Amino acid sequence: MPNTPLVQVTNLYRYYSQACAVRDVSFELARGDVLGFLGPNGAGKTSTMQMITGNLAPSAGAIRILGVDLLDEPRRAKLDIGYLPEQPPVYRELTVDEYLAYCARLNRIERRLQPAAIATAKERCGLGDVGRRLIGNLSKGYQQRVGIAQAIIHTPAVVILDEPTVGLDPLQIREIRNLICELGRDHGIILSTHILPEVQATCNRVQIIHRGRLVFSDHTADLEQRTRAHALLARFLATPDASALQQLPGVQRVDMLDDQRVRLFFAGQDPSEALIERSVSAGWRLVELGSERSTLEQIFIDLTTGDATPHDTEAAA
Repeated sequence: MPNTPLVQVTNLYRYYSQACAVRDVSFELARGDVLGFLGPNGAGKTSTMQMITGNLAPSAGAIRILGVDLLDEPRRAKLDIGYLPEQPPVYRELTVDEYLAYCARLNRIERRLQPAAIATAKERCGLGDVGRRLIGNLSKGYQQRVGIAQAIIHTPAVVILDEPTVGLDPLQIREIRNLICELGRDHGIILSTHILPEVQATCNRVQIIHRGRLVFSDHTADLEQRTRAHALLARFLATPDASALQQLPGVQRVDMLDDQRVRLFFAGQDPSEALIERSVSAGWRLVELGSERSTLEQIFIDLTTGDATPHDTEAAA
């Protein structure tokens, strides 16, 4: 079934007593996707991750891994899941080779195939030179690499990474991001993170969860459309009334920032040219004009403050 999604999450709910932590969450993950899963603390992100990995039972809904129902056939479904928790599950007293051999046995890799699986995981994660070193003596960045190696040693279709770059220095962060991008060519990746630039650097899809609901789902390539200039900042020496600015084509709202500065929100046609022409003819004496752009951070803040509602979710995609 080449077109079967790697992950299908359908109408997922999770209650803790009377509190609903995850409410009607649906999405899919395809091979080659690197999905950035974002949400503030308490939004339901961790509960969703735990349900997808089979560590927490949903109150309602379905999870399928390569078409296999995770609840009905958990052992079979988990064969295609690799998971790196926020704290890598490594044993500091073992060497890298000893630990990966242990992980290979845990994942029921045939004994004759274990050396090749260990060698491949080490090569993909840049661990070829540290196989005999104790994990406890490795840097945090290398310990993260070991954690990712254990997640992919059985070549799962789906790899779930929870905050994989927390606590790393800038060079280590760059290395881990490059590794995630490389893994995304052969696997489906779900990346849980609070670091918004990380999503833009590594992910081709973004989802934001707030109060248990998915409130945003889009491809990062389409974010350019969302983050295009949507407001103008202007400063006048003879500031016009807001009503006069409101009449400019495309202007939806005018905020008077102070005696000279205004912000003009617009949709569709950029009113810059009309503003300049009108300023000259009406003597507004325009001296500054610039555009404001939305960012993923601003989108995140807008959707996770106040009473956000589901917005542009891709209907289980």
